[in-house]
Amino acid sequence: MYDYLIIGTGLFGAVFAREAADRGKRVLMIDRRDHIAGNVYTREQEGIQVHQYGAHIFHSNEKRAWDYVNRFSEFNRFTNSPIANFHGELYSLPFNMYTFNRMWGVVTPEEARERIERERREAAISEPKNLEEQAISLVGTEIYEKLIKGYTEKQWGRSCRELPSFIIKRLPVRYTFDNNYFNALYQGIPIGGYTAMLERMLSGIELRLGVDYLKEREELSALAKRVLFTGPIDEYYDFRLGALEYRSLRFETELLDIPNFQGNAAVNYTDRETPWTRIIEHKWFEFGRDREGNPLPKTIISREYSSEWRIGEEPYYPVNDEKNQARCREYQKLAEGEEKVFFGGRLGEYRYYDMDAVILSALRAAERELG
Repeated sequence: MYDYLIIGTGLFGAVFAREAADRGKRVLMIDRRDHIAGNVYTREQEGIQVHQYGAHIFHSNEKRAWDYVNRFSEFNRFTNSPIANFHGELYSLPFNMYTFNRMWGVVTPEEARERIERERREAAISEPKNLEEQAISLVGTEIYEKLIKGYTEKQWGRSCRELPSFIIKRLPVRYTFDNNYFNALYQGIPIGGYTAMLERMLSGIELRLGVDYLKEREELSALAKRVLFTGPIDEYYDFRLGALEYRSLRFETELLDIPNFQGNAAVNYTDRETPWTRIIEHKWFEFGRDREGNPLPKTIISREYSSEWRIGEEPYYPVNDEKNQARCREYQKLAEGEEKVFFGGRLGEYRYYDMDAVILSALRAAERELG
């Protein structure tokens, strides 16, 4: 008899499992994939750590989360500085003085501020009714048209005029030459990849991979006193209240016989015509691994495409509109009636979580459960 059966070996399940095991609990973890680490899974190819399910960059202002992950891995000092490609024009992200100089030729923060303010005044939007109006009210028309509109419409699969304004609550506008995308005290990527970090986190914990809990839930649940489910909450209930909506992602990954494809870890394609949203070049996540004079001879890139999610596909981003939030609350009412099973994580809670928030949420869940 196990104390805890944990469904899913991603960050939430792994942190809870580590905390339970450290308190002397007997834990069994299962995952229907054939590997651990959920969507932060990385695999090595040609000496490069490939982010199998898209780019994952750890960033946080929470020292507790940073200290926790550093128990299991040393982190490099990677800084996320993506580039925007609009029909071959390259711009710095987040929006900063490099961006404004490239777009308008301005050289001082005051010139940039005046330009944005003028465009905002000309738009005269006092109460934004959709995402387009919200973005223009924040950064003006030209930045919206070149760097937000096409990327956002590809990401969500619909016009910005059909998207709710609350999707963009604020936009990072910096009147400095700071290219660091995240405004975070702590940032980096585990040396050796996320999979190695999760392997250390799960040391000594029993794992069964390639097992679908939902197909064997009675037999598997009988093995433990408590069950933590980190999969989709609506799938757990056989979609009886209807499916929650997600956006999904598809990746086309290539090994190239050149040492450098784009010179940056991430390039966002912000025009509507390019079918992919961005290209990731995985080797550039590994700061210091590809020094001048001694480059890795090959590189690996992934083109990322956004798509509507269908049952059976991998869900990535919750569609947090009013309809889905109302449906999620109904599923949560069902969950509150469970005596043995509790839910957590991005899919179990139907929330978009950054990695540090997942870790802190799992630690809070462990404190409630384990004391």
